[in-house]
Amino acid sequence: MFSAATLINRRSTLLGTGAVLLAAGLADEAQAVATGVFEDVRRHGARGDGVAIDSPAINRAIETAAKRGGGTVVVPAGRYLCFTLRLRDNIALVLSAGATIVAANPDTHGAHYDPPENYREEQFQDFGITHVHNSLIRGDGVSNVSILGPGMLHGLGLDREGPGDRWHARRGWQSAAALGITPRELALRDPKERAPVGRANKTIGLMNCRNVRLDGFTILQAGHFGIIAHGCTNMQIDGVVIDTDRDGIDIDACRDVRVVNCTVNAPKDDAIVLKSSYALGRAVMCEDILISGCKTSGYAMGSLLDGSYRASDYLSPDKLGPLGRIKLGTETNGGFRNVRISDCICTNSRGILMGIVDGGTLEDVSVSGIILRDPVNHPLFVHHGARMRAPRGTPVGRIRRVRFEDVTVSGAHSRFPCGVEGIADAPVEDVTFRNIDIAAQGGGTREDASRVPEYRRETSLEVSYLGTLPAAGFYARHARRLTIRDVSLRTAAADARPVIALRNVEGAIVDGIASPMLRDAVLDTRDSRDVALGEVTTWGD
Repeated sequence: MFSAATLINRRSTLLGTGAVLLAAGLADEAQAVATGVFEDVRRHGARGDGVAIDSPAINRAIETAAKRGGGTVVVPAGRYLCFTLRLRDNIALVLSAGATIVAANPDTHGAHYDPPENYREEQFQDFGITHVHNSLIRGDGVSNVSILGPGMLHGLGLDREGPGDRWHARRGWQSAAALGITPRELALRDPKERAPVGRANKTIGLMNCRNVRLDGFTILQAGHFGIIAHGCTNMQIDGVVIDTDRDGIDIDACRDVRVVNCTVNAPKDDAIVLKSSYALGRAVMCEDILISGCKTSGYAMGSLLDGSYRASDYLSPDKLGPLGRIKLGTETNGGFRNVRISDCICTNSRGILMGIVDGGTLEDVSVSGIILRDPVNHPLFVHHGARMRAPRGTPVGRIRRVRFEDVTVSGAHSRFPCGVEGIADAPVEDVTFRNIDIAAQGGGTREDASRVPEYRRETSLEVSYLGTLPAAGFYARHARRLTIRDVSLRTAAADARPVIALRNVEGAIVDGIASPMLRDAVLDTRDSRDVALGEVTTWGD
């Protein structure tokens, strides 16, 4: 059936990919060839020379396997220049060692990516979040799919930007329904919406998919998003390495997702972020999520993969420096529930930020076993705002039952302690910080200690507008039932601020605090009540 040369070539592509065979339900290489469920993209015309456009051939291989009911599609070593690749049910796409799928550049090769598909009457999130068809690899409503390494996806021809949101609070917004046209027709009247058609801004885009496995490959220069998934269930992202300059992994309105053992370097945006946007046309909870054993950072793009770990010169709009953090938020329409972040290392990034700004509820979130080294701003922060980028009548959200435990922070900036910032009409409830060890720069002044941070009810999730906070370790405003227990703070320079500053807090337990400060200087409470201060240990020089 096959020539000896073909058989040897096929077997060579499978060497070292026992996990791939198991994923495909196969016992060995010979069975893969004999049963015909293994498709080599070269048999379908792919050249892998970095010159020819290979996406038609790879899509033919995927379709051939799909027509049989599914199978494994293998990309051998080579450089495959591609436009959109379309996943189908029951397909495992295997990137062999030495295989790189490169996003074609529309400016050079023509604007031939699949067009955006998901136009809405109101678009409460940016263009890049709304659509998935305009991706290098996309899956829409597919089940039982995998993308497996150890090869690479290189988003060389992907866009990093795109149009913003379109909704009733924006100046000039119009209703397509009132005009008697489709949302797509109205959107495409805008030159900014027409320009991206035929272009792509995501490496992997998934919508309404089930039983997804992404395992063991690398993404370099991922466009606006390395991996973005909306409304997906039972998805595992394991051992993926991403080195990019926008978002790494975005999990949006998904359920039962495990992001484990991944390394994400993203100096100019979030490394791993959970969202609950309106991309599905309705508010959907993002829930039952595990992020574990991951490493995030904000070094210069490419310096993770080349091993140089160069500092990024990016300052971000707030002029503070790179991002590269783990976050719950940005879009929060559906809210978040049952989230665990554990055993992660965050280096030269913005730490861990979570909150609600567009309605929705954030509840039952646990963060533990984290090492935060040289955080750019607040190492741990919970923020509630009322931007309300949501349908008319959406109520203000809620945040409750958040726990930070067993966290080690070193190199913390003096301006930015850990914190909780709620809003007066919806305080953050039941947040616990326990067994937190902080080594900070210190140097806070008496003027800093007396400072009143700006209060913003209508705000996005970012908290840099608060400026220097009046605490060396923890700051909280508009919170209820706050617990800060078994915390140690060391400062490289003397700090005139209290370890903990509470403002408009109703009910707090502060106990087991160790710092250089005397007991009377540990806690400052203003406009707060029912605050109990327990054991305090003062360290000498």
